[in-house]
Amino acid sequence: MTTVQDGPHPRPEPQQQPLKAALWMCGAILSFVLMAVSGRAVQAELNTFELMFWRSLLGFAIILLVIRVGSGNLSLARTQHWKLHLVRNVFHFFGQNMWFYGLMMIPLSQLIALEFTSPIWVVLLAPLLLGERLTGLKLMVTVAGFIGVLIVAQPGVQPLNAGHAAGVLCAMGFAMNLIFTRKIMQFDRVLTVLFWMTLSQTVMGLVLAIGAGFTWPSLALSPWLVVIAVTGLSAHFSLTSALRHAPATLVAPMEFARLPIIALVGFALYAEPLDPFVFLGAAIIFSANFANLILGSRRRAAA
Repeated sequence: MTTVQDGPHPRPEPQQQPLKAALWMCGAILSFVLMAVSGRAVQAELNTFELMFWRSLLGFAIILLVIRVGSGNLSLARTQHWKLHLVRNVFHFFGQNMWFYGLMMIPLSQLIALEFTSPIWVVLLAPLLLGERLTGLKLMVTVAGFIGVLIVAQPGVQPLNAGHAAGVLCAMGFAMNLIFTRKIMQFDRVLTVLFWMTLSQTVMGLVLAIGAGFTWPSLALSPWLVVIAVTGLSAHFSLTSALRHAPATLVAPMEFARLPIIALVGFALYAEPLDPFVFLGAAIIFSANFANLILGSRRRAAA
């Protein structure tokens, strides 16, 4: 659910290849959809802490294998910035837990629409953590985004529950994760980030799962757990690969396709209604995010 860019040093702008970017985004969307369906299936037996433990443990094993095959040693796992990794992963672990919790509480389309507010939280939090300036235009973009949230949640029209709060909190957790990822990627590579993410979140998940009363999953859940572990990594990789072939201003509209697809999955598998207000609110949230991307691109071009 975060986007990171490979390499600790600036690189020449690659030639844009929109078709390849679109194909990678199809992989990312498929990963997110499979993760959502698997997350619901697993939570028939496991709580979110147990789910995160198994997801991270299996993901850690996959990352170790990739590093071993790719370089033959663990040199890629070395970092001098473990404190940044720890803080980043606390926020990511929190956001991912909220996302999995929200899966069980509200329709898939509502959760994804609320998750889309993550870049808006970045706009609000970046001035505090990165020293970026909060301009009047950015503030207008933020207000527009939160109007979209109100349309999605429809307070006073539909009953709100803990799932709506989880959706907002997951977006905030992902925003903080993205802010610290920006810092980390000045020094470390993607595989380094994924190594410490899966390792630290395995420990976090295990400690919290034991505290909540650890239960072993049944054998029938094994395929679902493997899917969650694989898609958690493939979503990262696909998004990063898409951004290598096209700028964020082109990739972001492709990601919006995740909403109608996940809404159709919710309708087909769980009889969730296709609420037009969710699509309207999500369109406003996306427009606010896209406007912020355009503003950022123009500032960088003028610098």
